[in-house]
Amino acid sequence: MSQALSPEFQSARRKAFWRLLPVLFISYMVAYIDRVNVAVAKLGMAKDLPAFGEEVFGFGQTMFFLGYFLLEVPGSLMVERWSARKWISRIMISWGLMAALTAFVSTPKEFWTVRFLLGLAEAGFFPGVIVYLTHWFTSRDRAKALSIFLVATPFAQMLAPISVQLLDIGRSPENPALLGMVGWQWVYVLWALPALVLGVAVLWLLTDKPHQASWLTQGEAQALEAELERERVEQARGRRMTLGQAFSHPKVLLLCLAYFCITTCSHSMELFMPSVLKDWYAVTKDNFKWLIVLPPLLALVGQLLGGWSSDRFGERRLHASVPLMWGAAAMLMAPFTQGSLMATMTCLMLAFAGFKTYMPAFWSLPSLFLIKSAAAGSIGLINSVGNLGGAFGPWMVGRIRDTTQSYAGGFYFMGVAMALAAVIVLSLGLGKRSSTGS
Repeated sequence: MSQALSPEFQSARRKAFWRLLPVLFISYMVAYIDRVNVAVAKLGMAKDLPAFGEEVFGFGQTMFFLGYFLLEVPGSLMVERWSARKWISRIMISWGLMAALTAFVSTPKEFWTVRFLLGLAEAGFFPGVIVYLTHWFTSRDRAKALSIFLVATPFAQMLAPISVQLLDIGRSPENPALLGMVGWQWVYVLWALPALVLGVAVLWLLTDKPHQASWLTQGEAQALEAELERERVEQARGRRMTLGQAFSHPKVLLLCLAYFCITTCSHSMELFMPSVLKDWYAVTKDNFKWLIVLPPLLALVGQLLGGWSSDRFGERRLHASVPLMWGAAAMLMAPFTQGSLMATMTCLMLAFAGFKTYMPAFWSLPSLFLIKSAAAGSIGLINSVGNLGGAFGPWMVGRIRDTTQSYAGGFYFMGVAMALAAVIVLSLGLGKRSSTGS
């Protein structure tokens, strides 16, 4: 009987989903929520810290991703060659400490320094988990597993109303400062605590490899590892690469460029969306809290359906590129909707769904032509180089806004970047429909 069809493999497959993915989901949600918090906290910081204009916050994102860039590849290799659970634990603890420090900045330089250190602290988490999932899930399940992990980001964005509510602290006699800190400071401090707790917990909750899992029987562990090894051997036929060869592979470099274009748009939108709504519409605070939940809500649905469909049909190329196309169209149309809140929200929702739905299929592409250390290092390279778009995009959009006193130019800039990413993914020729779907 094929290992992939054996009862032991099917049982191990189910256990891995239920045991590992909830832990990874919660960890990523907590890690990602800081990016949401900056977008919310900046509404209070701008009032208390007059020097903090849009370009200051945009450059803060730049510093975060520069720090992130430096340790992404080493972090991916640490997961492949050392231990995922220990590396993730280090990340969560150091991230929590750096996030809390943001509450005490008072100048742009202090803000930029802390954001750079936060980038260093968080580096390696995302690509490390992508590599980690290849140790546990075969190609038939990988996009589905990725979609469950990645859906943590829209969930994190949907928690923004909690942070918005915290902004009231210290703003009136009825809601005074607590321990000498006002609302935006508490946003950073309170959300740092779960990261510190999880940093310790993952040492016990995650397992590096199937044969180390006490919650699998010996037969289950052997069946799962045998199927994973069979896939690795099949992928390695005639295309084994060194790490250096993988880094210079044209498809790896094009994936870096595509991801750079995507993060240029996505991180800019996440940072500036609350400010766009405040700038364009005189919405009440209660309405504002729920408006910023709608785009990630649609993104959550799209991401889960995209991952399921990509695995179901064994297709990655269109599942990655089509969402990018509709997201680009939504960005380019958004400036023309100013004056109609419903039309603006529709564009923002479609844009968010676009740059979330593509992810499970996109991150399944590197493992189609790379294995082991070459795959791990390349995933880290794609994520680190690509995330420089998260450094460039917010700074550029902030500069356009401060120069033109309008967000329209920023939307056009983001839409073009997203369209270019879609063209690149289509041109690669990777991930066409195959017989691996189930």
